[in-house]
Amino acid sequence: MKKILCILFSILLFTFFWTAIACKSVDRTEDDSISVKVDKLFSEWDKPGSPGASLAVIKDGSVVYKKGYGYAHLEYDIPITPSTVFHVASISKQFTAFAITMLADQGKLSLDDDIRKHLPEVPDFGKSIKIRHMIHHISGIRDQWELLAMAGWRLDDVITKEHILKMMRNQKDLNFEPGAEYLYCNMGYTLMAEIVSRITGKSFREWTEENIFNPLGMSNTQFYDDHERIVKNRA
Repeated sequence: MKKILCILFSILLFTFFWTAIACKSVDRTEDDSISVKVDKLFSEWDKPGSPGASLAVIKDGSVVYKKGYGYAHLEYDIPITPSTVFHVASISKQFTAFAITMLADQGKLSLDDDIRKHLPEVPDFGKSIKIRHMIHHISGIRDQWELLAMAGWRLDDVITKEHILKMMRNQKDLNFEPGAEYLYCNMGYTLMAEIVSRITGKSFREWTEENIFNPLGMSNTQFYDDHERIVKNRA
């Protein structure tokens, strides 16, 4: 069986049913006009055998139109609906940063903490890497995907948090001095998710579910941290 990509703490799955917004009644003529315009925009993908999209149109705080176009699973002809769950990749980073800043607001960490305070196994590079450096991609830490590619890994291999942390422990140097340059870095966000887990004593998935997603009514959103976990309605 083909292995499934499992990058702990960097994958977020969500659906457009992510808030507890109450749909108000909308003028039928206006509603019809919106549906016609939107359907026309997505007509290219609204056909058998085509990948597509799920969307929601929100006006004045209310969902006035929602629909799925194309197929969520091409092999089994499963159509996309407004409740289809998607892997949204790096959109998850804003929630990781949100989790970190929530803990900072609670006084459980400081954005100016050296990351080795929370992750002592990270090598001492002779330069202080602060949590805020990782948030803004100015840490100098080398990117996990670049390192994995150079090591011969493929993106459809099962890659766990432990693999990433081991790779970080074995780093010999940084790309540049922290704060000196900007370079997009996925590794920093994996490390921040691990910091949240160690401070709270819960998995990143559990903590974000309890403290971010559930309070916001995002009942179909999660960080996917187990490649064997069943996710219903997933594209």
